Amino acid sequence: MSALRGESYFEDFPVGRSFTTRGATLSEAQILAFAWEWDPQPFHIDVEAAADWGYGGLIASGFQTLLVAFRLVFQENVWTHCSLGSPGIEALRWLLPVRPGDTLRCRGEVLEARESRSKPDRGFVKIRYDVLNQKDEVVADMLSTHIFRRRPSEQDPSG
Repeated sequence: MSALRGESYFEDFPVGRSFTTRGATLSEAQILAFAWEWDPQPFHIDVEAAADWGYGGLIASGFQTLLVAFRLVFQENVWTHCSLGSPGIEALRWLLPVRPGDTLRCRGEVLEARESRSKPDRGFVKIRYDVLNQKDEVVADMLSTHIFRRRPSEQDPSG
């Protein structure tokens, strides 16, 4: 299933629902700029050092990979309308290096959805995200819980 677009609510995220974003290609300049500001490890900021470090060349910061994936989901408007934030990321793994010229996209699947017991205007949705490169290799994955606004007409006033 393609990404949900438009106005969405908690009720639009049943278990099993999936979406895939469009892609974004990372340039060497983007990788260097991000790394110099946020993650200046040698294999992110120095092409020669990266080759000597065992990565075979420059690689993107895992944090950059995570943020690109977040931006892709946000741009697809998957949950933008209903998001009330997140209590956190339960698991995050960087599995393969991301290199200049790689095109990333994000695939998500709803694993769990439950209404809030204390606040009837919201629910919790656990989504597994896979970040894929242009070869369909999973370069990173993450498990995150989101707090989503419920559709006003479907709120349980008894709480």
